[in-house]
Amino acid sequence: MKKVILSLALVLAMGLTVVSCKETTKEKTEDAVESAAEDVEEAAEDTGAAMEEAAEDTGDAIEEAAEDTKEGVEEAAEEVEEEVDAAADKA
Repeated sequence: MKKVILSLALVLAMGLTVVSCKETTKEKTEDAVESAAEDVEEAAEDTGAAMEEAAEDTGDAIEEAAEDTKEGVEEAAEEVEEEVDAAADKA
């Protein structure tokens, strides 16, 4: 009888220990909210970085297009000047 009572007491003590160490629903909810907030913050940072990179790429593309246009205009001007000189030489 003594062994049965001691065994039941031991099982009860272990059961209470496991239940008392168990994470509560409130704690789980707090952890989930905190995790979600961190995910949102990280996503916002990633979005900001992507937008900044896209703006830089757009600026670079505009500068390159302006340089190409400038070169095209200069080449066209040289061709016109050469044609004018050639026409003046023939006249």
